Amino acid sequence: MPRNQFQRMFFAFVTVLITVHAYVFYSLYVVNGNTLMQVTGESSVLGAIRSQGGVYMFGQMMPIWAVILIEFCLAYLLENVLGSPLSFKLAIRVFNPRKNHPMMFETAIICATVGIMCPAMSLLAAFLYYPYYAGFHVWTLLANWLKLVCFNFPFAYFTQLFFIQPVVRIIFRTVFKKDIEAHAREQGEEKHNPKDETEAVADIFRRIEEIKVELKEELQQELRR
Repeated sequence: MPRNQFQRMFFAFVTVLITVHAYVFYSLYVVNGNTLMQVTGESSVLGAIRSQGGVYMFGQMMPIWAVILIEFCLAYLLENVLGSPLSFKLAIRVFNPRKNHPMMFETAIICATVGIMCPAMSLLAAFLYYPYYAGFHVWTLLANWLKLVCFNFPFAYFTQLFFIQPVVRIIFRTVFKKDIEAHAREQGEEKHNPKDETEAVADIFRRIEEIKVELKEELQQELRR
């Protein structure tokens, strides 16, 4: 996990870079691909986009690279200002990073981030892709926002949990390998991975026993109070 501001900015940069490209693909190809081809009569999504002069955004047609750039800037700003700080605070209210397994804490952060960023980015998208040529109505905006949340949330949750965040963490560990190893030496941490299923199961039971002891100690402390 990032330990300073530069690492946090780098982590957010890689996350948003992958996520925005994934979302643009998802929106254009999966959600709206058939509609674009039917309206333009083209046999491919890229052909349909070229035929209509770009991607509709904020009342005009814009090239795909401009759409990606705008969404990247907005998402990167939102991630650093809102998503990352709030997701950590929400996760730490439920899990203790000193007691719980790091994977549980990281998963909690991912889930909290999706819960914050998906509705926030969907709201921005509702403004960006609103059909202003038909006039502006608040209820239409809210309806479009809810529709986008319904489309985006399952995609956001599963891609972040099973694809994007694992890839980002691999990139992060590769770039900051020396710093991570130095920090581990300072903390006196030894990396130990189970060699087989037997060791993995034994590890689980050992952790269960540790949790039982911790709960017993906490219960005794409560009784003393």
